[in-house]
Amino acid sequence: MKHAPGFLSIVNDAKSRVKEVNVQQTLEALGKDSRAALIDVREEGEYKAGHVKGAEHIGKGVMERDIERLHPDTEQPLYLYCGGGFRSALSADNLQKMGYKNVYSIDGGWRAFVEAGVETEK
Repeated sequence: MKHAPGFLSIVNDAKSRVKEVNVQQTLEALGKDSRAALIDVREEGEYKAGHVKGAEHIGKGVMERDIERLHPDTEQPLYLYCGGGFRSALSADNLQKMGYKNVYSIDGGWRAFVEAGVETEK
């Protein structure tokens, strides 16, 4: 997908501040820490069409509104993914601004999980 320059500009700005991890690093972290959460930030229709097994859906559009209720511990590791790693970077950046300390954006997002053969569900 070709993205607009303005969108890429704010994504690159966010990526300069967020921690990015790949699928393998994410799976290892989730396996080691039962407190870690995997969050799909895509639109509801994207999530319903298929998501990583066990992923929680909190869409980017409601992330800031709902995160404190759903995940009040600002120390909890939160691993965010979207379609390719752009929207998750924007969400991770905002969560850090809200005081969350262990937020990660998954590079490659949904596409990287599918390519890696990670179990998915609908």
